[in-house]
Amino acid sequence: MSPPSQQKRVLFSWKNKEKTTSTTMPTSQLPPPGPSQQPPPQATTSSQPDDLEVVTDDNDSDYSSIDSEIPFSTPNLPPSMTTMMIDSLFTTPPPLHDPLITPTSTLQDETLSDILPFLSSSPLPPDLFTYNAYNVPSLRREAHIAFLHASLGRLPGKFVAADASRPWFLYWCLSGLAMLGEDVSRYRESVKETARSMQNGSGGFGGGGGQLSHLATSYAVVLALAIVGGEEGFEVIDRRQMWRWLGGLKQRDGGFEVCRGGEEDIRGAYCAAVIITLLDLPLDLTPESPAYKPDDPSFNLLSGVADYVRRCQTYEGGISSSPSAEAHGAYAFCALGCLSLLGPPSITIPQTLNLPSLLSWLSSRQYAPEGGFSGRTNKLVDGCYSHWVGACFPLIEAALANSPTPVNDSLFSREGLIRYILNCCQDETKRGGLRDKPGKMSDAYHSCYVLSGLSAGMHQWVLEDEEWMVLPYLEGEQVFENADRVRPVHPVYVIPQGAVRAMRGYFRGKGGFN
Repeated sequence: MSPPSQQKRVLFSWKNKEKTTSTTMPTSQLPPPGPSQQPPPQATTSSQPDDLEVVTDDNDSDYSSIDSEIPFSTPNLPPSMTTMMIDSLFTTPPPLHDPLITPTSTLQDETLSDILPFLSSSPLPPDLFTYNAYNVPSLRREAHIAFLHASLGRLPGKFVAADASRPWFLYWCLSGLAMLGEDVSRYRESVKETARSMQNGSGGFGGGGGQLSHLATSYAVVLALAIVGGEEGFEVIDRRQMWRWLGGLKQRDGGFEVCRGGEEDIRGAYCAAVIITLLDLPLDLTPESPAYKPDDPSFNLLSGVADYVRRCQTYEGGISSSPSAEAHGAYAFCALGCLSLLGPPSITIPQTLNLPSLLSWLSSRQYAPEGGFSGRTNKLVDGCYSHWVGACFPLIEAALANSPTPVNDSLFSREGLIRYILNCCQDETKRGGLRDKPGKMSDAYHSCYVLSGLSAGMHQWVLEDEEWMVLPYLEGEQVFENADRVRPVHPVYVIPQGAVRAMRGYFRGKGGFN
């Protein structure tokens, strides 16, 4: 594949309904707009150079106008022009089967028997799904959009058990809607007021009014505010108190507690690193911080994070929540995300982790014939790991950018993951939404992370001069229709690239705590 700088790029802004191109490209090859948007006009030949910058809007208060850069080269041939066949890898049980029967192996066999019909035939309701010639169903975009909008409304009484997760519902639904092409600015005011009610005077956000501030819920609130955009929403965040609160969570071994007196794990380190970098917070520690070192004033909020991550790598090669625990896919993503925020992944990741061992462990999480990922050794595939494991690979690929043999194609089976998501993870009723696997109900959590995994399977991220650039994969067959393409999300922050630029740019422009 040619280097990104040599690709012909199509840049477009949904808000302005304008597109700048360096080549003629039929609109049939462009990603589809969301249901509330109009398609951009037909592309015309331009004399613009190949190194065009992304089309943006100078008003950072409306991030939705800043769309991600989608470069296109030679389009895939439509299925009618190719020889159609489903690889037996995705339709038959594994050739080797352990004769030892355990509860785990029995459950795996039962799960496989549930999943195979969805991969090898066309069992989904024909009134709701259409299949292409690769036996891959369409993305039920409208149904999933309706499901996520409904999940942002009033929920049944049984959801009271998830009251402390209210910030997560905001993030899951808003992120999912953004990936589906929806304009979520309609929620700007309500998200702003909800965030205000969850913020504590001592810093950070709780799961609801009067609840203890927690790194996970603070992370979710900050991302939700970034997604809906708007300076008024950004100003809800008390950055000074957030900085002091984070300093109180920082530990001398480099990690973070998730709340005052709570557990210390790699989730906390990732959530803290995301908040610190999005809000452009100072790194200095106050004397009140438990990590403050009078004899080492250079020790700051991000000091020792890489060493903490290193100690979380296990004998399997994966990453655990804390040193000496079990490797888990979500913690692998948190570890790689942390390191990618500390510096160029091509430096920070190989310097910190045993990369071959980690890559081997991550690769072992993808199963055949399912095509999806599991989160741990000897566990079942689950749609949410489409993100937690699948989204590790763009960061691994960036880490290998300077290696003697750089990665020219995906390190995992994109076809397998896309088949699993579109065939097995879409709710097969009028309810909509996405799910763990056949037999499970759709929910906001899986809808968000399954769509994020789908985006990872459809797009390639390349780091150029400290700026992430997104490309469509140009190698191999494309088993999905272009109409089913979802919008990309930033490989570290997992929100649209424009939202990251808008929030970081706003706070960088303020200077200090002004």
